[in-house]
Amino acid sequence: MIRFETSLGPITIDLFDKDAPLSTQNFLDYVDSGHFDGTVFHRVIPGFVVQGGGMTEDMKQKSTRAPVRNEADNGVKNRRGTLSMARTNDPHSATSQFFINLVDNTNLDPGRGGAGYAVFGCVTEGMSVVDAMAKVKTGRRGMHDDVPVEPIKVISARRVEAAK
Repeated sequence: MIRFETSLGPITIDLFDKDAPLSTQNFLDYVDSGHFDGTVFHRVIPGFVVQGGGMTEDMKQKSTRAPVRNEADNGVKNRRGTLSMARTNDPHSATSQFFINLVDNTNLDPGRGGAGYAVFGCVTEGMSVVDAMAKVKTGRRGMHDDVPVEPIKVISARRVEAAK
């Protein structure tokens, strides 16, 4: 499990290592390196997703490792509370950025000729924090839309033991 300490509160995430082993290991490598510390949730679209994992507060993209192969065909759907790999139009371009689905986003699942977005985890605690993110005021910063006016900071992201 991973615990994100954010400026709006904690979020605990369970990872689907059996369903999405490449995406999970990629995410853990970023967690273990401290990559997410000091980043922000830089894209907030109510009724859709909150996205983070790669931008600093001044909207500079952090350097990343090589992309991972898209695992969206793993049968796990983009449902409310799930985490998925963010990517460009290239299905195999995901690096450190991820999003949390605010609603069931079946349009992000593979199908109808689209590669889909790989689901690799879910929020197990703190969905109220994610919902609070969806309510912040957003605007445009540079070339980016849907950016929170008041940054939603990731203070830390660490592995934690699952409660027994």
